[in-house]
This record gives sequence, structure tokens and C-alpha cells, in this order.
Amino acid sequence: MADHVHLAVRLSRTLAVADLVKEVKTASSKWLKAQDLGFAHFHWQQGYGAFSVGMSQKETLLHYIDTQAEHRMRTFQDEYRDFLKKYGIDYDERYVWD
Repeated sequence: MADHVHLAVRLSRTLAVADLVKEVKTASSKWLKAQDLGFAHFHWQQGYGAFSVGMSQKETLLHYIDTQAEHRMRTFQDEYRDFLKKYGIDYDERYVWD
């Protein structure tokens, strides 16, 4: 299911995650809408998920991203819940989704 995308970035200590996400969403939306009128009403959801990983996990992360098409069978919400559970992050469904 193509309802999300994964990115791996090295983030400068002077750039906030929220600022990076805003820039990526803005630029990609403008680009996509310029490609085809069928995307005129495209928009990203308001929220996002950001997870940090150590350099020792870099290759595992890159492999996961390279094989995104294989796990697109799951929705963004299902995959996000799995990440939260895997890393022991407590959450309340009322506050996670748009």
C-alpha cells in the first residue's frame, strides 16, 4: 500500500527534525503537483514519525528502506504501530493520527 515513504537522513545538530520534515513535505508536494494535474489535491498528513538509529544499524536501515515495496502491504498506521511497539514507546491512539 503506497501511503507512506521512508527516508534515511543524517541530520545536522543545527537543524530541527520538524524543519526538515516541513521542507521535504513542501518541496515534494510542489514537485508532485507540477508533474500531473491528477495530483492537484495531493497533501501529506500533518504528522510524521522520526526515529534515530545508531551507525551500527545503518546497513539494516538502508536495507529496510531499499525493500520498502515489500512491506507496503501494511498501512502506514500498522507499520508505525509496529515501530512503536518494537522500541517500547507508549502511545495513545487518540493522539497519534490526523
